Amino acid sequence: MANGSLAPDWLASYHAVPRHWFVPDLIWPGRADGVRQGESVHRFADPDGWLGAVYSDAPLTTQWDDGEHSGFDRGTVPTSSSSMPTMVFSMLAALGVADGDRVLEIGTGTGWNAALLSHRAGAGNVVSVEVDEDSAAAARHRLARAGYRPRLVVGDGSEGFADGPPFDRVIATCSVHRIPYAWIEQSRPGAVIVAPWAPEYGGEAVVRLTVGDDGTASGRFVRSSAFMRLRRQRTVRPGSLEYLSGPWPADGAVSSTALSPDAVGGWPAMFAIGVQVPGAFPLTERYADGTYTLWLHDTAVTSWATADWEPGRTAYEVVQSGPRGLWDEVEAAWRWWRRRGHPGFERFGLTATPEGQTVWLDRPDNPVPAPH
Repeated sequence: MANGSLAPDWLASYHAVPRHWFVPDLIWPGRADGVRQGESVHRFADPDGWLGAVYSDAPLTTQWDDGEHSGFDRGTVPTSSSSMPTMVFSMLAALGVADGDRVLEIGTGTGWNAALLSHRAGAGNVVSVEVDEDSAAAARHRLARAGYRPRLVVGDGSEGFADGPPFDRVIATCSVHRIPYAWIEQSRPGAVIVAPWAPEYGGEAVVRLTVGDDGTASGRFVRSSAFMRLRRQRTVRPGSLEYLSGPWPADGAVSSTALSPDAVGGWPAMFAIGVQVPGAFPLTERYADGTYTLWLHDTAVTSWATADWEPGRTAYEVVQSGPRGLWDEVEAAWRWWRRRGHPGFERFGLTATPEGQTVWLDRPDNPVPAPH
């Protein structure tokens, strides 16, 4: 690929395992940022449009609402996809598969990644775990048709595959907000784990961990990402009305801030904020005149905050309610990030142990501040 994401050692696999073999007839093409899906395209109704989408560098949604949705319209929540090729091959490059490596994949999806791994490492060295039975069955059929028979397991990816260790490489095609320790336990010392990681708040990146002799794993983030969450780690996100106790501003305290809500919305900023502001998430309510309200909610449904954005302003109205001052927390976390030069993902790293995980900046002994 022109941007260099296709490393030379994956070139043969790319040509041997065409993406269109592993894409279902009905898809919803997305954008490179991975956050919006377009209208559906069907292979037989629009063969040129379907093939063009398959060979674009874009994610393709292949399932909505855990398979409960049917029809050509968009569902409520996308729950399976074929990742954009540059993401697939950049993660495979980070994985660094060598001849004879035993590989555990979390999230079979369409089966394309499992096929690429099978071509590179040998199908007998690949185990792929998929939680959705229908997706697993379809992937098994596609893989067999392509001539690959890795071990496919229907199960909870957070548990890994206890009958198969030790693995040399582990790769997740779904995001997590904590690294399941089973992945580390089932890996040999020196093994590499590649996974998309994101705090609850948002801002996601792919982390590359190396497993140590002491049962820990540590490493740096290598690039931004936007994946669907591992099912075991999904959380419920209540709507704004569930937080309000009465007419606006309910029981909220009104104040103002010089920090624009726009400033806290970038992906690296959200990542740095989310690490320091756990159990909280943002929603944006946009209005016809181009203004918007940034809502902040806690997952415990005890606290909320809003910040109103209007063009040309230097002060923005804030309303906060509950035991947590969510805007205050977000602003403090953003200012910590700004004082360190607005670091991108490549300056952050993660260490996972049996007791938990720590995000750090530049080096493992420099942790991002713990939540107040």
